[in-house]
Amino acid sequence: MMRKMIMDSIRTDPEWMNGDYKQQPRGLRAAFDILLIMSSSPLQMQKEYPTRDKADSYVESYMNNRMATTDANDMLYAFDASRNYDPSPKLEQIKVPVMFINSADDLINPPELGIAEQQIRKVKNGRFVLLPITDQTRGHGTHTLAAVWKQHLAELLAASHH
Repeated sequence: MMRKMIMDSIRTDPEWMNGDYKQQPRGLRAAFDILLIMSSSPLQMQKEYPTRDKADSYVESYMNNRMATTDANDMLYAFDASRNYDPSPKLEQIKVPVMFINSADDLINPPELGIAEQQIRKVKNGRFVLLPITDQTRGHGTHTLAAVWKQHLAELLAASHH
């Protein structure tokens, strides 16, 4: 749903002009609104930006940075390309050790759905790790913070050594 909402916010903007825009369409900003909510961690956002003014300042900075460096058509391509990705039919074919790490505050891959735990069972040498919400996790963005999950990577590498 999030991908569709992001894409629709751009494509339904009259300024998008079927991708032939002269300046970035306003719908790109709405797409980033959705992405910010989905990829953040409410606990950490509250800790880092506990007041209205701090939260507003963060949102303004986030938007300015993203709008200055992102092209609407590139964003559409990226989100559309990922909509149909489904590795599940071939998971049984994987023979090497695989580890799926997720954080409990990930809204993009919400652990309460149980999808990761179910699918990793199809991988012969697969393992699922759910990181609890801590001061170090950042929702979906936790995947960019190696210090949070590096011990699990070390375990995977050790298991892969043979």
